Parts: sequence; C-alpha cells; structure tokens
Amino acid sequence: MLPVVLTTVETKSFSGNMWPQLRAVFPGQEPIERSSMNSWDDKNFVAAIEKSGRKKILIAGLWTEVCVAFPTVQAIHDGYEIYVVEDCCGDVSQLAHDNAMKRVIQAGAKPVTSMQVMLEWQRDWAHRGTYDAVMDIVKNHYGAYGIGVEYAYTMVHGAPATKFPSTRSRAVAAHK
Repeated sequence: MLPVVLTTVETKSFSGNMWPQLRAVFPGQEPIERSSMNSWDDKNFVAAIEKSGRKKILIAGLWTEVCVAFPTVQAIHDGYEIYVVEDCCGDVSQLAHDNAMKRVIQAGAKPVTSMQVMLEWQRDWAHRGTYDAVMDIVKNHYGAYGIGVEYAYTMVHGAPATKFPSTRSRAVAAHK
C-alpha cells in the first residue's frame, strides 16, 4: 500500500474543506490540519512523511506556488527526492503555476504527470488485479489515450462499447 499524507490549511477560517471527491479516494483518512501555508513548517506533516520511511515523495497541491513550491524546496534541502505531479496542481493563473514549476525544477524536483505515475505503477500489464481499474481511469480521464484504448477494445478485440452514465440524467436527478 502506498502511504498518502493528506493535509489542509485552516479549513474553518481560510481554505474550506478538502474536496469530497478526493476524500472519497481515502475513506477514513483524516487530513492533517495545519495553520501554515507551507506544509513543511508543520511538525505533524513532517512526522507523517518521516513515518512513511520514504525518501522519494510525490507532491501535488491546490496552489503550485504555495502548497507545492514551499515544501518542495525545503524537502529537497532536507534530502528528499521530490516528484511534482504537475497536472494535479493548480494555481490562480497559468503564469503562477509555470513560475512555481520553474522554481521547483531549479531546486531539483522532477516534474511528472498523473498518467506517467499511474503507468509507472502499472508497468506490468500481467498484473490483472489492477488492470481494469487502470483502464477505467484511462478511458474516463486521459483523452486521446482513453479514446485509443476504447478503439482497441471495440474495433480490434470486438468488446462492447463502454457505457458511460448520461451527464444530463445525473444533472436532472440532482435537481429533483
């Protein structure tokens, strides 16, 4: 099991709750509540990282220039190898995100994408226990690659087309 550390900043007075979509992926895991924008300044966060026993860390955050850049620079200084999952980060503007990514790369972080990470973990396609889940993620979230997988399934292998729930029906049901 991959250790994951979730963290938030002043949910009651500043940033609000962690997105329910993200919480659903980690049921029962409470985020570390901190007051500093820089997670590396929080002793509970650092303790959780140290407890993992890992020296290679994947990091992503809501605001690249704050939630990612600050702790990345400090973690690299403290001897950690940091991989920033760039497409899982955002910022107030593309310029802010791009400048933050330049900063973390200059500090020694390695930029990666979520698909790159997922396919690194699923590099042996004989691992059938995770194959279907990976293909589901690819078809739902990875654009042209997902379309290619769907094409191969249906046209090459003769599988039935993937059935997706109707967006309209979910929206209508939500308003009833």
